[in-house]
Parts: sequence; C-alpha cells; structure tokens
Amino acid sequence: MTSDITTLFWIIGSSLLMCILALAGVATLSLSEKNLHRLLLPLVALSAGSLLGGAFFHMIPESVEKTGTELSVYIYVVAGFAFFLLLEQLLHWHHCHRGETHCRKPQTYLILIGDGIHNFIGGIAVAASFLIDIRLGISTWLAAAAHEIPQELGDFGVLVHGGWSRKKALLLNVLSASTFLLGGLLTYAFSFSSWIYFLIPFAAGNFIYIGASDLVPEVNKHENLLKNVLHFFCFSVGILILLMLRIFFQ
Repeated sequence: MTSDITTLFWIIGSSLLMCILALAGVATLSLSEKNLHRLLLPLVALSAGSLLGGAFFHMIPESVEKTGTELSVYIYVVAGFAFFLLLEQLLHWHHCHRGETHCRKPQTYLILIGDGIHNFIGGIAVAASFLIDIRLGISTWLAAAAHEIPQELGDFGVLVHGGWSRKKALLLNVLSASTFLLGGLLTYAFSFSSWIYFLIPFAAGNFIYIGASDLVPEVNKHENLLKNVLHFFCFSVGILILLMLRIFFQ
C-alpha cells in the first residue's frame, strides 16, 4: 500500500500534466491566418463530436453505474442542458444587446465553463482512482488524457472562431484545465462520496447542449459539398475516438 505522500504526488503530477495538454493548440501558433482559418471549422466539428461522444459514451453511463438511479441521472442531464440554454441567453444579452459588431460568441464562454466543470469532475475521478490503487489511477488518467487531446484542440478552434486571439485562447484553455487540479486536491483532502457523481450528468447536459445547439450549426452552413463532407468526417472522428476509448477502457 502506497503512502499518502506518494498518492498526493501522483494526483498533483497527473493534474499538472492535464494542464499541459490544454496547450495542445500551441501547435497552431506557427500557422498563417489563412491556414488557421482552414483548420477552425474542422476543429469545431471535432469538438462537437468529442463533446457528444463524451456525454453519451462516458459521462451518462458512468453516472448510471455509480448512482444506480437512472431517472435521477437523466433529470440532471436535462437540468444541465436547460441551465446552459438559460446561461447562453443571458450571456448573449449581456454582451450583444447593444448591437456590438465584434462581440464574442456566447458559446466561447460556455465552452470554458463547461470544460472547467468537466475538468473538475475529471480531477475527482482520477484522484479517487489513485486513492484506490496507483495502477488504476494511471490507467484512468490515460483514458482521460486521450479524451482531452481532441477536445482541447477542438475547444481552441471554437475559442478562436468565436473571436479570441490565439494566445488568449491558449491561456483560457489552461485556466479552465486548472480545475482538474482543484478537483483532485479536494478529493484527496475530503474524500468526496457518491453525491459528486450527480455533477457528471449535469455536465453531460451542458456538453450535449454546446455540441448540438451551438457547434453543429456552425459547421452545417456551407454550400460547398466537399467542406460539408470534411466537417462531417471530423465530427464522426470525434465521436469514434470517444467510442473507442469507452470500449478499450471499460
């Protein structure tokens, strides 16, 4: 049995590595504006697929398994969906009600909030795994990291497409990823019980809302058939990656 200090080391180390993954978008900094623009909508499509795949293949099934109360889980999913609908309406009114021409799109804020919640819950799950067994913690972190890479790239694309500069988008991605460490440390300190799993379907609801209501329409507006096929391909890749992770890391 490992010591508490060793377990804490693994929790902090894995959380910091997850924050580094949030810098995945740095690979695009060397691209020209023209080439970046070509990548944005495919990244948005990838993010949409990742969000929906994460919600349906990981978050909701895990919630049902952990809580054993299927109806309550779906109530929280709907609550998360409805909450982010209301939040987007409020953000849109607050930032654009005066007819500003360069207001940032509300989904960029929702992406950051949703990703912060998701990373917080991810930190709780990974820390809990490390508290049980180091090997289980490592495998759980690997599954979470594989999930984060396409999502962080997609989120970066969404933020830039929504009006943020590339450098600011990277900074905001790292800040939203820092909640992973917060969740891990709180779990280590207080050993949260099963009630925390009701946050997972709530977060799944907002992922479904952002993916289906905000991001899919963004990549579904082109008259160019080849671009539409490319966007659908990227969307499908996002879903398939999360499906494969579910199959291989059950």
